[in-house]
Amino acid sequence: MGENEVDRSGHDSGHHSGVDVAEQQATHRHHSGHGTDQGHGAHQGHDAGHQGHDKHAGHDPEMFRRKFWLSLALTFPIVATSKMVMEWFGYMLDFPGIGLVGPVLGSVVFFYGGWPFLVGGVREVRDRAPGMMLLISMAITVAYAASLATSLGLFNLDFWWELAALVSIMLLGHWQEMKAIGQAQGALAALAALLPDDAERIVDGEVEQVSVADLGVGDVVLVRSGGRVPADGEIVDGAAELDESMITGESRPVSKQVGDRVVAGTVATDSAIRVKVNAVGEDTALAGIQRLVAEAQQSSGRAQVLADRFAAMLFYVAAGVAVITFAVWSALGSVDQSVVRAVTVLVIACPHALGLAIPLVIALSTAVSAKAGILVKDRFALERMRTVDAVLFDKTGTLTKGQHVVTGVAATSGTSEDEVLRLAGGVEADSEHPLARAIVAATEQRGEPARAADFRSLTGRGVRASVDGAEYAVGGPALLRELDAESPDDLAETAKGWSERGAAVLHLLRLDEHAPEVIGALALEDEVRPEAKQAIAELREQGVNKIVMITGDARPVAEAVAADLGFVPGQDEVFAEVLPADKDRAVAELQSRGLTVAMVGDGVNDAPALARADVGIAIGAGTDVAIESAGVVLASSDPRGVTGVIRLSKASYRKMIQNLAWAAGYNVVAIPLAAGVLAGIGFTLSPAVGAVLMSASTIVVALNAQLLRRVKLTSEAA
Repeated sequence: MGENEVDRSGHDSGHHSGVDVAEQQATHRHHSGHGTDQGHGAHQGHDAGHQGHDKHAGHDPEMFRRKFWLSLALTFPIVATSKMVMEWFGYMLDFPGIGLVGPVLGSVVFFYGGWPFLVGGVREVRDRAPGMMLLISMAITVAYAASLATSLGLFNLDFWWELAALVSIMLLGHWQEMKAIGQAQGALAALAALLPDDAERIVDGEVEQVSVADLGVGDVVLVRSGGRVPADGEIVDGAAELDESMITGESRPVSKQVGDRVVAGTVATDSAIRVKVNAVGEDTALAGIQRLVAEAQQSSGRAQVLADRFAAMLFYVAAGVAVITFAVWSALGSVDQSVVRAVTVLVIACPHALGLAIPLVIALSTAVSAKAGILVKDRFALERMRTVDAVLFDKTGTLTKGQHVVTGVAATSGTSEDEVLRLAGGVEADSEHPLARAIVAATEQRGEPARAADFRSLTGRGVRASVDGAEYAVGGPALLRELDAESPDDLAETAKGWSERGAAVLHLLRLDEHAPEVIGALALEDEVRPEAKQAIAELREQGVNKIVMITGDARPVAEAVAADLGFVPGQDEVFAEVLPADKDRAVAELQSRGLTVAMVGDGVNDAPALARADVGIAIGAGTDVAIESAGVVLASSDPRGVTGVIRLSKASYRKMIQNLAWAAGYNVVAIPLAAGVLAGIGFTLSPAVGAVLMSASTIVVALNAQLLRRVKLTSEAA
């Protein structure tokens, strides 16, 4: 019963856990997104997909597109005037200067179309990090040198058309790769597009049109119905339903009124509001989300490290095989074939698919998750999430809403429950205490609260007021002791059951001239999120064996919530009466049992535990995205998002492994064929065919990664 007294103490003083939490969240939210460069999202977007594949750093899909189409246009006349091609198709072309078509146009294709590869190859040599671009540049350089030597009469190779086709196909592959990664980076562009260009600022009662960049903290802006909020702030006039789906992933509009925070980029759906700006530019939540998305797409995980090492190793393997191939074919007396085979080996061994295997999965998974309100800060945390076998939830604000609701009403004989609620709502109407707000809200759901007068706060005990000429009071056990009042036996028995369940119990007393009379009681409890039970069921379906809840509440409260959520005795666990500073010890204890632990908290008092856990997940942080201790941030307050993180982890890891297996397996098979091991039975690959196969392997990897878009990260309501 002691805890329930604490809940009521300081009635109207505002010292209640729910208020403290809200204040801490508001303080922390002020810093959300701090240090974000909102303006460079698009530029970051390209680089983000290329950690470990940054040989294309600074490349633009549009550049590759232009180079591809011009190179392709020049390739047609080179191919058409090739003697080899004319013999194949049985036609003959002859005109003055036909012999210069190949050398002249081929040189243009080599220097213009092949320039990005040549520059990239030089960069890799300078950085002592040989890889894909060096292999491509080596292949086209050898092809160009052999073609030039043929034109000078040193070789008997018709190689210009091979060179032109090779460069064109390489450009096509890179254009499509850059395009795919650019689409994956669309999350950043989409976030940037959420902000309106202009805002309507109110100065001395007049509305003026200004650029969003000109807004400052303290400005008041008008957001019309259907308009986007231009900056983070607080509503100072009006009320509206706001569409926050672009921030939280939740489709239902959220009701906002005076005093509520609003986030830049959200939409006022039904009416106009006035907002006082308290964060602009880099300090907005939207900018913070952009930063997290960009950082996630730039980060690399274990699979990427493996791919990088394999790509570097593949360079040496390909270069070695090319040298051996050239030597063997030369020894067999076919210098022409030695050049063709060596070039084909270099082309077909380009770790193009390997270089794309991981970055594209990272870019796509991050973009897909951001749309679902899952912001990945740490790739290693996301990779570990698939192995988690224990999920530890902080109760308040995560499994529960952190807000009390009326869960029970009892009345003495002669008074109805509705009347008890109506009178209590009237007495509490002028109080600002969270418990009072909960009673008034419950009363309004059933009808109008009674009209009260002469409101007085009894600090630490309750409140009193007069209704229809009679005096009433609402309070906890301290008020009963002060007034020397006792509950009737049946009411006391009901209240005892509520208390044992962890509810806060308030009594309604009629204060007449003779003795105070208890005429009713109300139970108030922290409301369990309706989706929490479904979240736990979904976690079990994903293979999580142990669900753990941690709370500072008394054990009866914790056990009651656990029972409501469907905790399995002997399997699941509850840590109760835990101080915020000791939450990380609970994480350490679970880890000491050999469990891989994901900690889910609201990011207010949970930072040490979030940091200690194998995976830290901050929940309900749509305007609190700068929680540095968490590896993953869920923009909405829906705990079912944790299951989405597991699905994302498993799906992205699966795609990474599939892509790596395909890219590695392709090279194991293709390099010997390119070297001519089956030439004895008449099977050989030309450099152009090798380039087609290499590009095809890249397309397979890209398409496989695109399947991540089909992964369902959000849950349907139960």
